[in-house]
Amino acid sequence: MANIRDIRRRIRSVKNTRQITKAMKMVSAAKLRRAQERALAARPYSLMITNVLRSLVSRTDLVNEQTGEPLHPLLAQRPEKNILLVLVTGDRGLAGAFNSNVLKAALKFIAFFKDKNIDIAAVGRKGRDFMRRRYPFATPESPTRAGEVQLVGEHLNLLGKLEYEAVAEIVERVVQAYMDERIDSVYVIYNEFKSVISQRLIAQRILPVQEIGRREVVLTEEFTLEERERMGEAAKGAGISLKEPPESEEERRAKEFPAPGIDYIYEQPPAEIFRDMLPRYATLQLFQGMLESVAAEHAARMTAMDSASNNANDVIDSLTLTANRARQAAITKEIIEIVSGAAAL
Repeated sequence: MANIRDIRRRIRSVKNTRQITKAMKMVSAAKLRRAQERALAARPYSLMITNVLRSLVSRTDLVNEQTGEPLHPLLAQRPEKNILLVLVTGDRGLAGAFNSNVLKAALKFIAFFKDKNIDIAAVGRKGRDFMRRRYPFATPESPTRAGEVQLVGEHLNLLGKLEYEAVAEIVERVVQAYMDERIDSVYVIYNEFKSVISQRLIAQRILPVQEIGRREVVLTEEFTLEERERMGEAAKGAGISLKEPPESEEERRAKEFPAPGIDYIYEQPPAEIFRDMLPRYATLQLFQGMLESVAAEHAARMTAMDSASNNANDVIDSLTLTANRARQAAITKEIIEIVSGAAAL
C-alpha cells in the first residue's frame, strides 16, 4: 500500500484536474449558448430565402421547353461519377466521441459510394488529419486523380469564428466546379443540432438542387438513449435548457411569406432573380450545417468535461478512502508497538 504522503499528493493532483474540467465545462456551456443564438438568428433568413425561391419557381420556367434541359446549371442532374464530400469536424479534441462519430459516418458514406470517385474537402483539423492518414492529397486542378478517394481541400480554424463570407468563398469554388462538370454532386456530413438531446449525424446533398426547401438526407446516425441522457444531465448541471428554442417573431413572419392571395411584383425578371439567388441557397445550406455543427461540438465538449469531473470525484473518493485506511493502519501499528513494548516491560 502506498504511503499517505503519496496518496495525498495524488488527491491534490486529481482535484486540480477537476478544477480544470469544471472550468472547461462552463466555458463550453457559455459557447453553446452563443452558438445556439447564432443558429437561431440565421433561421429566419434561411426560411425567407427558401420561400422567396419557392415564389419565384411558380413565376418562371425551370426547364427549357424545347430541349428539356434545366435553365440553371445547379438544377442539372447527372450520373454520380465524381462526388465532392464536405466533411465538418472540430479543430480541437476533448469533445468525447464527437469527432470520431463524424469520421465513422464519413467512412460509412465512402463505403456506400465505393464505386464512385470521391473528393473530400475537410473542414476542421480532426477530419483533415484523419483523412490525410488514409487517403492521398491532391488539388482540384491536378490533371490526374491521386486515387478513387482523395483529399482535395482543407479549411482549418474556420469554425472557431465562423463567418458567412468564408463559407460563401468555399461554395463559390464548389459551384464553379459543378458548373464545369468536374463534380456531379456535393454532399456535406455534419452534426444536425436542434437541442442538447435532439441531434443526429446526417449526410445531406446540397447539389444538385432538386426541391427548394427539402433536405436530401442520404445517411443518418442517431444517438443512443444513454448518450442523450448523459447530455441531458450535463446540460441540467450547466443550466442549459433541454427543450428546442421557441419560434421567434422573425421566423413566424418568414413562414408567412408569400402571403396567399397577393401577387408580388419583382423589379427584376423572376428568372434572373432565381438564377442569382440559387447559389446563395446552396451557401446557406452549408453555412447552417456548420453553425449546427459548432453548437453540437460545444455540447459534446460540455458533456465530456462533465463526465471527466464526475470521474474525478469518484477517484478522489476512492483515494480518500485508501488514505484513511492507510492512516488507520499506521495508527493501529503504532498502538500495537506501544502495547507490545509495555507488555515486554
